[in-house]
Amino acid sequence: MDKKKLKFDVILIAVCLFVSLCVWCAVNLAKKPGEYALVTVNGEEVAIYPLSDDREEIIETKNGKNILVIRDGKADVTDASCPDGLCVRQRAVDKTGETIVCLPNKVTVTIVGGETDVDLAG
Repeated sequence: MDKKKLKFDVILIAVCLFVSLCVWCAVNLAKKPGEYALVTVNGEEVAIYPLSDDREEIIETKNGKNILVIRDGKADVTDASCPDGLCVRQRAVDKTGETIVCLPNKVTVTIVGGETDVDLAG
């Protein structure tokens, strides 16, 4: 391998890494803190909970059950009846646009900002 080709490869890799880092920073810095956890079951909005109130909610569907815990401004699925448990292993979310998804139970928890047209659940 000649030195010119090696130098070009190193420069190309460095540029790709730099661009990736810039995109990652732009995406993560653009995320705003969320205000609510919007719960959907099978694509239908069923509840919305403020992240400012610590609570534990049981989300029951015909496919199974999930336990949503909101604590310290973050939403987390701590238990689920699904066989794979991927939703339980996802990290807690608190930024607008972040989600926790339980495919077997068809439950999605999405963090949204202050402006929402969904009625608050009690």
